[in-house]
Amino acid sequence: MKLNPFITENRKSKIISVVEKRQPSVHVVFENIHDPHNVSAILRTCDAVGVPKVSLLYNIESFPRIGKKSSASAFKWIEREKYKSVEECYSSLKEIGFKIFASAISERSKDLYDFDFTGKVALVFGNEHRGISPETEKLADELFYIPMHGMVQSLNVSVAAAVTLYEVLRQRKLEGLYDSTQLNEEEYNMLLNKYSKRK
Repeated sequence: MKLNPFITENRKSKIISVVEKRQPSVHVVFENIHDPHNVSAILRTCDAVGVPKVSLLYNIESFPRIGKKSSASAFKWIEREKYKSVEECYSSLKEIGFKIFASAISERSKDLYDFDFTGKVALVFGNEHRGISPETEKLADELFYIPMHGMVQSLNVSVAAAVTLYEVLRQRKLEGLYDSTQLNEEEYNMLLNKYSKRK
């Protein structure tokens, strides 16, 4: 295990604790989410839940410019991969065993709380106004909705992502998936090394 020799013992302990709880079998896909505050908020939730990597699927909007202040708490801790087509993004995830769950209000959609999120799951969240694209919806393995009992039938996308990711965390904690590292030795050491070099 190689860590930056210049970091403090407290910092070293924090990094080790975070890396041990990273969940490589949870992935998040942003599809054309354009508001930088929403993007930053979702990234913060990803970090909090232990999502190590996200996919940025942008083929209409451009990925927003994230200010240093709003991104400082999470942006540098989450790996990002970019895609311009739904098919390419989905194929890359399915090739490594991910099942794709997309957030959508549709006849196909099922209640979020009816799913098992303890396997390899990729969660897709769409544009603030349009939601996910028809292609994203069609090619997803499952569609889910968050149950609501008020007059308004939609949540801000960053709130929807937070609700969903914390249901994922709840299920995975019950299964003990945060009790020991989900990373193999190479992944574990690589992430420790990366994080120890970041300020």
